[in-house]
Amino acid sequence: MGRPNVGKSTFMNRILGEKIAIMSPKAQTTRNKINGIYTTDDVQIVFVDTPGIHKPKNELDEYMDKAALSTLNQVDAVLFMVAADEKMGPGDQYIMHQLAEVKQPVYLLINKIDLVHPDDLLPVIEQYQSLYNFAEVFPISATMGNNVDDLLKKLESQLPVGPQYYPEDQLTDHPEYFVVGELIREKILQLTRDEVPHSVAVMVESMKNREAGKLQIEAYIIVERDSQKGIVIGKGGAMLKQIGILARRDIENLLGDKVNLQLWVRVQKNWRDNNQYLRSLGYNQKDLR
Repeated sequence: MGRPNVGKSTFMNRILGEKIAIMSPKAQTTRNKINGIYTTDDVQIVFVDTPGIHKPKNELDEYMDKAALSTLNQVDAVLFMVAADEKMGPGDQYIMHQLAEVKQPVYLLINKIDLVHPDDLLPVIEQYQSLYNFAEVFPISATMGNNVDDLLKKLESQLPVGPQYYPEDQLTDHPEYFVVGELIREKILQLTRDEVPHSVAVMVESMKNREAGKLQIEAYIIVERDSQKGIVIGKGGAMLKQIGILARRDIENLLGDKVNLQLWVRVQKNWRDNNQYLRSLGYNQKDLR
């Protein structure tokens, strides 16, 4: 749990050794809770990557905050992540206020230590510890891997004993449709700017049987305005083609199969404030109760 863009998805992918959560320098990348399943010969730990908590501006933002906060009392431990290169802000203080009601142990993860001088870390740790009694503090780099193994060992020793819920080769409990759609959206975030990243969604329409040795995937990119549609398609379709090329590469790595990816762009005005449309895209408030 943490504010947007502190590195939660990068951390998840580092632990799993595979990309199941999309990454982008743009804030509010993760929109749903994403379960990542870490399994060794001795343990299985399910990590829940939550949307970054931020001040809501529309119904989608409300959903994202509720998705993050609803997780707090459904887990055995909470990892509260902050960025070492950013000052504590109102968002961090708001999260710690929510954590005051949590009975499970809360660990403070100070991420991005590769971006700061070691002497600058102690004041950051002291500031957070003065406001909350954390079970332990781990300065880490999700990108470089610093201290991530130490954190895993601590969790292995502290989490309660339970059954193995998932097969050892399963990395997430989300359907392939969901992960494929997220990988497409990641490429849109990487290649576009201005208002497009926050106004875009992806709906995977079908994943059909193979034709000519390739899995056939059809997906719609949803935007709110005609001008955004033009940006996503690009001159002569160049942007849409580039999105497809990059997304297909990651999808093939994920599925271990050759893919033919067909993309279309559709305008749905104000979809982020349309509850019915949000549900059709998988953002269902009832799932958070």
